[in-house]
Parts: sequence; C-alpha cells; structure tokens
Amino acid sequence: MAFDLIIFDMDGTLVDSEPIANRVFHEKLVQLGLDPRFDEATLAADLTGLALSSCFAIVRERYGLMLPEDFETDLQAETYQRLRSDLRPVAGVPDMLQQIGRPKCVASSSELDKIALSLELCGLSGHFGPHTFSAQQVQNGKPHPDLFLFAADRMGHMPKACAVVEDSLPGATAGIRAGMTVFAYRPDGDDEAFAAMGCRVFDDMASLPALLR
Repeated sequence: MAFDLIIFDMDGTLVDSEPIANRVFHEKLVQLGLDPRFDEATLAADLTGLALSSCFAIVRERYGLMLPEDFETDLQAETYQRLRSDLRPVAGVPDMLQQIGRPKCVASSSELDKIALSLELCGLSGHFGPHTFSAQQVQNGKPHPDLFLFAADRMGHMPKACAVVEDSLPGATAGIRAGMTVFAYRPDGDDEAFAAMGCRVFDDMASLPALLR
C-alpha cells in the first residue's frame, strides 16, 4: 500500500531522547523521596510515550508523590540542558528520512518547543519544516487518537491513507485507534504486544523506506 502521509513520533523514534528524559525525571523524583522500588526502568515503562500531564498524574496516583509548583519548570530546564549536551538521532534516521520523499510530519507527546529543539539539535528540522504537532494542541494525548487525527487533518490527508511510525505502546495504540497503519520500531525485541494489536514491527530504520512502499 502506498501511503499519502508518514506521521513520525519523535522521542525514541527519531531522536534518542527517552533515556535522557527518563534519567532526569527519575533523579528529580528521587530528590522528592521516591520509593526505591520505583527504579528508572519502572519509570520508563510507566511513562514512555505519554504527555507530561499524564506522567504527573501517574506520579501522584501510582507513586504517591506530590509535586511542588515549580517541578515542571525545574524538570524541563534540566532536561533541556542534558538534551543540548547529549542528544543524538536514532541510528539510521538521517539516511532513512532522506529516502522518504512523500509528505511527512511529526506528532509527538513532547511540547512544541522541545520538538523544535530536539529536531534542530539532531539536524532533522529540514525534513519536516513547520509540520510538527504536539499533544499540547489536542484535548487527549496518546493513547487516544486525537493527536494523529489532528496531524492528518492539518496535513490534508485521510487517516486510512496515513502511516504512523512509533516506538511506544501508547503511541501505537493511538495510531491504531486513529485508523492508521502503524509501523512499530522495536530494535531490542519486546514486540509481541505490538504485533498482537496489528502493528507492522521492524527493528532497523534502514528497512523502513522499503516497508512504506
């Protein structure tokens, strides 16, 4: 099937930001007295792919922590500092994007300014121009379909003609619920849940252009 629009998630799909963001988030929660049983791996499993508002709700409800008023500001400042020094594109992404000539955009749970910064730091901004969309712009973030439907509408394409490239279960779920074809990037395996929901699973960005034809 030829797709009219390719919608890319960003964190963990285009840029290798998730380990950085999760480490900073965990460090900040430890400073607030996080129970040691909620280690960095647990936090990553619980929060990956979600908007910050959903992450904060999990911290309050599941981890039992109250967040100070300046927590988001402090978290974002430290995260941006680490991104500027450590962020790299996901392996194979620059070459992969060069090979995909059809319309494409980014639809991410991250904030618009973080999307812009991350793409710029990794030299990927030119592939998307102004076509970047954030969970900030819709009522419900992933795993709800709102963001992908919003992106498709803004780009002028029907959902059934769109492909979504994702790496997280919330994102893959959102793509399926939007009626789109989901390509799940799973370089380390752990793909059963994605395959079970109907995703097309792949483990190497170099293979994506051929899969999209």
